[in-house]
Amino acid sequence: KPLNIGGSRGRREATGRGVLIICDESLKKLGMSREGTRVIVQGFGNVGSNAAQLMHEAGYKVMAYNRDRRKAEALVGYGATVAKKLSQLAYCADVIFSCLANDDAVRSIYMGPEGIFANVRPGSVIIEMSTVGPETSRELFKRGSDLNVNVLDVPISGSTRAAEQGTLTLLGGGDEEVFDAAEPFFRAIAQQYFYLGASGSGATMKLVVNALLGVGMQAIAEAVALGQKAGLNRDRVFDVLSHTAVIAPAHIGKLTRAASNDYSSQFAMRLMNKDFRLILETAAEMQVPMPVTAAAFQINTAEAADYSEEDFSAVIRRMENLARLNSERQRAVGES
Repeated sequence: KPLNIGGSRGRREATGRGVLIICDESLKKLGMSREGTRVIVQGFGNVGSNAAQLMHEAGYKVMAYNRDRRKAEALVGYGATVAKKLSQLAYCADVIFSCLANDDAVRSIYMGPEGIFANVRPGSVIIEMSTVGPETSRELFKRGSDLNVNVLDVPISGSTRAAEQGTLTLLGGGDEEVFDAAEPFFRAIAQQYFYLGASGSGATMKLVVNALLGVGMQAIAEAVALGQKAGLNRDRVFDVLSHTAVIAPAHIGKLTRAASNDYSSQFAMRLMNKDFRLILETAAEMQVPMPVTAAAFQINTAEAADYSEEDFSAVIRRMENLARLNSERQRAVGES
């Protein structure tokens, strides 16, 4: 395994042992070559379009499938062909990438007589990238093992913009040798990727990451409301916060958009709500108290009930409303 001394792209060990780059010789471990490998993209949204394009540019043959055929056909412009049926997709695949909305959606395409496991060829690799509960990842891994199919849980962390730029972060769980051998695929779409441990470890790490994402946004929303209620100019509050070290990179862009009341979806409220639920269910199972996360989940749920398809940063507006800031602004406009 050659060591990449100067580059930032490639695998980063979760144990901190450095950055490793594995060349395309890795594919031979899976019985594949770059030119002959058929990569399947299943169920992706905006991220899938970019992943398909990057895979195509990297020299892989890409086939797409979505239950909404129009979404799959949209990937043709990114170098993909379209599978007519899920069974065709599974049978043709060397490597299957899937990224779906929730646990039920994942089970629906993998399980059952028409699902992927009923049609996939032994020796294939499944890279499941959805944000789901760790138990779902372990269930897929066990079923794959019974069929001599390699299953990794490798959830995505990053925005649509990161997908466009090929700078996503991937969080991996499953067989480490398979993860190592799959690194040429990861390099095509991601800037860094971490191996965390056995099956379910990648899914668990994604919940850890998104706990901070959701709670951090709620903290920002409360702080913004506090500053305004105390008399600070709204635009200046957002501007100053965006220049401080306490705001995570994932939240910086949200501040800019929220300053102009732009809550168009980059990461939908309903998806953050689903992740909060998974986080708290996992915490309850592990007997880990998460009172701050539970409180953030309540606000997120209230906002999701009204604006499920807006961006999860819309909790800023919710907190402004609870602080009666928007009604005060409207009254001031009326009086002027």
